[in-house]
Amino acid sequence: MAALRIKRVDWLIGVTVLGSMLLVWLVLIGLDAMMQFVRQLGYIGRNGYTLSNAIFYIVVTIPRRMYEMFTFASLIGGLLGLGGLASTGELTALRASGMSRLRIAVSAVGVVAVLVTGVVIMGETVGPWGDQQAQALQLRLRSGGNLGQTSSGLWARDGDRIINAKDKALRNAGDHSYVQLLDVRVFTLTQDGQQLSRFDQAASAQQVGRQWVLNKVRSTTLDDKGVHSTVSDTLHWDSKLDPEVLQESLVQPQYLAVRDLQHIIDYKKKNGENTRPYEIPLWSRVMYPANVLVLVLCSMPFAFGALRSGGLGKRIFMGMILAISWYFVQKAIVSFGTVYGIPPLAANILPALLLAGIGWYYFRKHA
Repeated sequence: MAALRIKRVDWLIGVTVLGSMLLVWLVLIGLDAMMQFVRQLGYIGRNGYTLSNAIFYIVVTIPRRMYEMFTFASLIGGLLGLGGLASTGELTALRASGMSRLRIAVSAVGVVAVLVTGVVIMGETVGPWGDQQAQALQLRLRSGGNLGQTSSGLWARDGDRIINAKDKALRNAGDHSYVQLLDVRVFTLTQDGQQLSRFDQAASAQQVGRQWVLNKVRSTTLDDKGVHSTVSDTLHWDSKLDPEVLQESLVQPQYLAVRDLQHIIDYKKKNGENTRPYEIPLWSRVMYPANVLVLVLCSMPFAFGALRSGGLGKRIFMGMILAISWYFVQKAIVSFGTVYGIPPLAANILPALLLAGIGWYYFRKHA
């Protein structure tokens, strides 16, 4: 335990790595936000979309971009930080004083471990909220203002009908997906738009061909003779409500918070539905801190290479290539698990264990 006590040398390594990491993080987020901002500028003028809307879209999605870019910022910043110490000879001095490579790498990873806690909290709170706001803005843009998202659910105007759905979900059917509206209410107005002539309440609705089909419907009509109610299992509903616009408005599972993913999984299990599309991003988020720390720890040996020879830039580049390769390998293993029925938890843990094993072998060999 004494070997793990924080010393002045740990502060030296930590501050150096922190400075490099924050700079890289800022650059990556800035580039990503700028490219998206340029894309949003192309929408200005459509359906009342303004410059302030574009700026708002970028601002509310910055927390999600910070979450996504943190892994690469930690990796590149760690390599640059230790590389800077190596270029000035300080890393050589630390090794000569008896400090092991693992001990130096742990000092660098310690900074990442502190920051990743805040990043995870942000990714579970502000990040999903921002994405929901951004998707609601895009929904209004693409629908010309006929659709809107509020705290009471989705609202849409379709001729003399006003539609309200408390929730919406993306369902999978074979090789395609479709949008399903949940807890749907359809208010039909008279031709002058002054009175309510019909009210339909359905458990769900989904598009079939060019029509929407309401399920488990209670219909109420109002006329001069009074109020009349009927109940039916299904009801065909002619509507111009565009399911493609609705599908684009849905926040993707990988952007949802763990609690929201778990809520959806519980709901689907109760209804006997496939939960894998949500279990994969759930365990990916749970494993996020471990994946970041293991990746940064196992990339540090590329900075130590400069102690024996030159070419630090080349070694750092190789470290980044390793990280990018590992990212795609991780995605491939998860996809492989989906095809062959490997539990999502095991598919997400396997890449981290594989990388941790490689790192353990290296640091044991170069103790």
